[in-house]
Formats: sequence, C-alpha cells, structure tokens
Amino acid sequence: MHGYDIIRGLEEQFGGFYAPSPGAVYPALQMLEDMGYVTSSQQDGKRVYTITEEGRQFLNQRREAVEEVRTRFGRRWHAWGPAYRELWHLALSFRRRGPWHTVSPEKMERIRQVLARAREEVEALLSE
Repeated sequence: MHGYDIIRGLEEQFGGFYAPSPGAVYPALQMLEDMGYVTSSQQDGKRVYTITEEGRQFLNQRREAVEEVRTRFGRRWHAWGPAYRELWHLALSFRRRGPWHTVSPEKMERIRQVLARAREEVEALLSE
C-alpha cells in the first residue's frame, strides 16, 4: 500500500471531512518501519508499505484497544459527521466562489450576518 493509499483510506473513514497530511503519515510510516512493524520497497517509482508478521502480532495484541478507539470515534462521527460535512461544504463554497474582490462589501456583510446568526443558534442549541 502506498502512503497516498493510506491517506485516502483514512479520508474515507472520516467521511471525506479529514485527510491526514503527508507530513503526518510518512513520519509515522518511517517510525513503524524502524520498529519492524512494516517494510517498504520501491515499486513503479513509488514506495509501497507492507505490514510485517511482527506488525500483525503487535496489532493483534492491541486489537481490543484499537476496536475501542474505532467504536468511540464511530459514535462521535455518527453524531457529529453530518454537521461537520455541512461546515466542510460551506468552506468549499467560499473557496469556489472567489476571488473575493468580486463580492461587494454589502454582500460580504450580509454573509457575515448570516454566519453570525447561525453560530449563535448552534451555540444556543449546544448549551441547552
């Protein structure tokens, strides 16, 4: 598996909302390789990572802890994921609509007011 495949796999598990950066994934893979839990080789110009038997044993010995984290994350994501996804889509809308100099100051003020009201309403709901 390539580092990029790992990044995409984690992104899928987060429902597309989060993808770890290469700056987080590749040092972790290097550490796992240094510990003997994965090996790497060059294939078609890319580094491919493979879990070792020692890595499988390490993972199996901690299966309960891994499943606990997955369960805890799954519950949180199930509850919060759709809301985070909406925030993500809003951020993408802002990015796609640029450049900002084409939006009038009046329209930007209206957008700010809408966002401020939404934030206040969400904060009120969370404090109920």
